[in-house]
Amino acid sequence: MIQSLTVILLYLASLPVFALTLARQPHKDLPPWAICLSLVATETSTLTIVSVPGVAFLHGYVFLGLALGYLFGRIAVAIWFLPLHERGATSIYRYVGQRFGHRLQKLVSGTFLLTRLLAEGVRLYAGMLPVSLLFASIGYPVPDFVLLIGIVVLTLAYTLAGGLKAVVWSDTLQLVLYLGGSAACGIVLFYRLGPAVFHAAPLFTSGLPAFTNPFSVTGAVVGGAILSLASHGTDQLMLQRCLAARTLGGARAAMIGSVFVVALLFALLSFIGVGLHVLWPEYQGAPDALFPKFILTLPPILRGLLIAGILAATMGSLSSAMNSMAAATRSDFFPKNTLSLRAATSFWAVLLVATALLFSHPTGSAVVFGLSIASYSYGATLGIFLLAMLAHSRDEASGIAGFLVSIAVLGLLAMVRLDGHPIAFPWLVPAGVIAAFVGATVFSKLRRIGFQK
Repeated sequence: MIQSLTVILLYLASLPVFALTLARQPHKDLPPWAICLSLVATETSTLTIVSVPGVAFLHGYVFLGLALGYLFGRIAVAIWFLPLHERGATSIYRYVGQRFGHRLQKLVSGTFLLTRLLAEGVRLYAGMLPVSLLFASIGYPVPDFVLLIGIVVLTLAYTLAGGLKAVVWSDTLQLVLYLGGSAACGIVLFYRLGPAVFHAAPLFTSGLPAFTNPFSVTGAVVGGAILSLASHGTDQLMLQRCLAARTLGGARAAMIGSVFVVALLFALLSFIGVGLHVLWPEYQGAPDALFPKFILTLPPILRGLLIAGILAATMGSLSSAMNSMAAATRSDFFPKNTLSLRAATSFWAVLLVATALLFSHPTGSAVVFGLSIASYSYGATLGIFLLAMLAHSRDEASGIAGFLVSIAVLGLLAMVRLDGHPIAFPWLVPAGVIAAFVGATVFSKLRRIGFQK
């Protein structure tokens, strides 16, 4: 265990040095390949690393099917959404403000900040757990709040020191670490099982009621495409990286290229889950506990690298979240630069620790839970962006009405059960988009009728 802990400490000590060194290189522009890898590190997290093998254990290579939908969605983002935003813009929600008005801009940005705070609190707590267990296993238990503060302070340090460039380079290094760790786990499984590890597993699933299966062909491809259109076309966390590209062509290359890296990560993690189904066919525990249990069986140095990889995924998404939340806060709520970026970043860092301490781990797959939570806000936000792009009349009051109706409808859908199953997360986004359009259209017509009277 001491060897594992040493590997983790070496990683924590070297990451800020590498990130800040690369961030302070004389070249000004970030290369598209680094932005691409940073996008992947931002959208994946501890929940992805821990949960995808558990999902694959039960259902096969279904996340690869979801990646196919992601490809179509990101191509659409590259073609239609990226040209809407100015290179170097600090907030993508300025576009909503320019088309509708600042009240709706603040409403959409505030929704992003709230949902991102909740999502990152979940990720932060999940990333802290393996480190906590490792300390406990060597007889030195550390309180959760101490580990949480340590992770956030270290991440905050290089985020403040190097800005977005340091975040992008640290994301890149962290992605390489957990991609390599996942590949090493696949090699270990092959060594233990031989050719049996390559047994067939499905790409899509069936058998559940319509709109309740996220991994059916239509759910993964159609719903996944719309989900990706929302997450990468309307989320400050994702688009902030692409806006750092010097040219539109570079931003498009990073956006489309990211889906192939995501597919590679999904393939590696799914391969591990499918292999563990062969190794431990009798396993009956929680899906998210499967991969951590396997990590504990690895040699000490590899075990340390894997836990460092999980920590890397946590810190990668955390640094990205703090940077994007601070940028959105400063741009959308303090447009005259009355709030410094450092102060805004530190403010969100404190709230993230508090949120993580209040976090209660969900039952079932955490990654599916996380995607479901994100989808409730994505539907309303994508609806507003599409209204801004397509509607001839851009009345702010109608836009606000559409956004609020969409949030309300998605809240009601959260309580709907079809034969005991909730609505699958890929279908929440299109439901939110439709609700936003209907709400804005009905409100606009009612206003016109009122004016005519």
